[in-house]
Amino acid sequence: MTDKPTYQDHLRSVLNTRSQPGDSPRHEVEADDLEASPGAAFGYLRGIRDHASCVELRFRNGTSRWFPYSWLGPWQHDPSEGLLLKFSGDLTYLVLIKGSNLDLPLKAGGSNLTSGGLQRQRVLWIREMTKEEIANIGERAPTIDSIEVAELESPAEAKEWLQKRAPTFLR
Repeated sequence: MTDKPTYQDHLRSVLNTRSQPGDSPRHEVEADDLEASPGAAFGYLRGIRDHASCVELRFRNGTSRWFPYSWLGPWQHDPSEGLLLKFSGDLTYLVLIKGSNLDLPLKAGGSNLTSGGLQRQRVLWIREMTKEEIANIGERAPTIDSIEVAELESPAEAKEWLQKRAPTFLR
């Protein structure tokens, strides 16, 4: 375990310090508003009106990348290939998330990665999981095997990248 504050700790402190006396309690992020379980593939905001400004991609090697939801364009889910997100900013970024059960909720009644999470801009982070974590979870919940990010300057580069990694998305 590390003493380093998590993204959720930082989010709680930033949002809770902005409240002023007399503010409505809905402006504060409660511990219950941040949902994740040990070994979870992603974390999300539970509050019905809560939206994240960006999504963090956490890689097994300890690095992270953040992408603003305002850059998120079309995305696709194909259970046989994974999830393909397209972010358009200074460049075009394709994010290929491979795993299993990507559309299952974290727990009964909880949000899922696709329609309840990314579509509603409530996913805070998505992380690559270790083989041990994936084996322990099995088919009960979503798992993330890998996350690949491509920085592309042209549609031809995007097509070539997808042809090599996830040709199903080239329909």
